[in-house]
Amino acid sequence: MVRTLLIGSAFVALALSLAGCGGSNDNSTSQDDVQHQADLYAIGELEKAFHQGLSQKDIDMFMSIWAPTATFTAGPGKTFTGKEQIRSHWLGTTPFKPETSWVSETPAYKIRVTVNGDRGTLYFECHFVDVRTHLANPISAVDAQVARVDGEWMITNLVGASATLTP
Repeated sequence: MVRTLLIGSAFVALALSLAGCGGSNDNSTSQDDVQHQADLYAIGELEKAFHQGLSQKDIDMFMSIWAPTATFTAGPGKTFTGKEQIRSHWLGTTPFKPETSWVSETPAYKIRVTVNGDRGTLYFECHFVDVRTHLANPISAVDAQVARVDGEWMITNLVGASATLTP
């Protein structure tokens, strides 16, 4: 009887320890899901900083989302490499001109974000609205590659394009 009780107790202990191992796998999956969602959110925040920097003419905020060796293609034959070249280009564009009073925004349903480990993609449209006239201005699209650089999500490559207008 004592022997049966000891063997039964050993099986219960073994079952509990194995159940604990299975629980850690579920916990690991849960942690992966939380990390994935956090990464998607952080990449989405790049879009917000992009538009806020443009709208407020805050070049430092705008440049804070670019990796040091990032590239930006504004059109055929117009690729800028590194933060200094990208900064110089953007300072000469209409959104940063003192006489321009544009707000830059993206309809939420036109944002697409992907993540795979330490890399991802970000697509969004830039809808520019003149604060004084309330008229819409050019609409453009951004197709970007992003990466985690020193623990922070940053744009590594951005290509500007014409937006495809869809509802």
